[in-house]
Amino acid sequence: MTNTNPLPHSGDISALRSERPLLHVGAGYFAYYGAAAALIPLLVLYYKSLGFSAGQIGVLVGIPPLVMLIAAPLWGGLADATRQHSLILRLAIIGSLLLALALSQTREMAWLIPVVIGYALFTAPIIPLMDNAAVNALGNRQDRYGKLRLWGAVGWGVAAPITGWLVERDGLGWAFYGYMALMFFCFLMLWRLPAGGDSQRAAFWRSLRTLLADRRWPLFLATVVIGGTGMAMIGNFLFLYLADLQAGKTLMGLSLTIATLSELPVLFFAGRLLNRWGAGNVLAAALALYGLRAFAYSAAHTPGSVLLIQLLHGPSFSALWAAGVSYAGASAPEGLGATAQTLFTAATLGIGGALGGWLGGQLYAVYGPAAMFQWAGLAALLAALLFSLTRANSATEKQRGPHART
Repeated sequence: MTNTNPLPHSGDISALRSERPLLHVGAGYFAYYGAAAALIPLLVLYYKSLGFSAGQIGVLVGIPPLVMLIAAPLWGGLADATRQHSLILRLAIIGSLLLALALSQTREMAWLIPVVIGYALFTAPIIPLMDNAAVNALGNRQDRYGKLRLWGAVGWGVAAPITGWLVERDGLGWAFYGYMALMFFCFLMLWRLPAGGDSQRAAFWRSLRTLLADRRWPLFLATVVIGGTGMAMIGNFLFLYLADLQAGKTLMGLSLTIATLSELPVLFFAGRLLNRWGAGNVLAAALALYGLRAFAYSAAHTPGSVLLIQLLHGPSFSALWAAGVSYAGASAPEGLGATAQTLFTAATLGIGGALGGWLGGQLYAVYGPAAMFQWAGLAALLAALLFSLTRANSATEKQRGPHART
């Protein structure tokens, strides 16, 4: 008699087990970036609703990148040194959820500053630890990173218009409700995720010295700092610009959805782009597109034209992030994956984010949004030029992995 319910082959079971971490990471990306879309772009409007000036808002949005600059590498180093990546990731998610709740109840500038510092302290390691988890879960299939990270773009695109509609209908409180609900779901998805590497890695301090001695890192980090400055000006003040153009909250949410849709094909084909052109070339091209995007904003005078420019978000931001994660991962010594990813994040979103938040606030307040976007464009183009020229004239850059070649 034929057995109609055969036992699964051991190879099938192994395949299912190997795919399970990828499913959890994908769901985690969806939830985390959905939470970010629900809150982060609307924080400037929350601060504005409390009566703060553009200069004060610039200070508040400049605090998290400064904290990230210090906190992210410390968290990453601690995770690599203790091999407790999963535990640290869970603590960071819960801490950020609780601090977001405190943020929603705070109205005075004097109290907002320590709350924002605490919130930034816990959010600092989440993205790099998730990226490190993705790289580890993929193993030798790292060209699939873009397709995995794509679920973050989907989460952002789904949450942004829904949150915009709810906020326009019932107030800014929904930005915090959506954030906390999605962050709790993210916590559940990443529970017991094997976010670290195996226990046979090289000694932490020896690997750290190897990382710091690598001549490619100063150039790479300097480039993403300059690029991150321009990125932060766009990211932090686009909604204020749309508000000045009399755009509603629903349209602001729609702008994020359009940006997200532009990410999907870039992330889906990121592996092919990186394998064909190399992470360094993709990074330089993405920065150049960021510059062109910023100059386009400076010439836009209607909400509709801003929506059209948002289509450049994918070829700029998504390509830059995929290339940066690939470059950092391929250049990291054995056992230092989380540290490398946190250095990349700290340089881009930390130093660059702080400079962009502070400079953007000052430029917006004194010279207006057009000048601010033009400076953002110059910063991104300068970063692309610096990276391209220095790499072209350097004979010391070594090839490590398929995504790190010139």
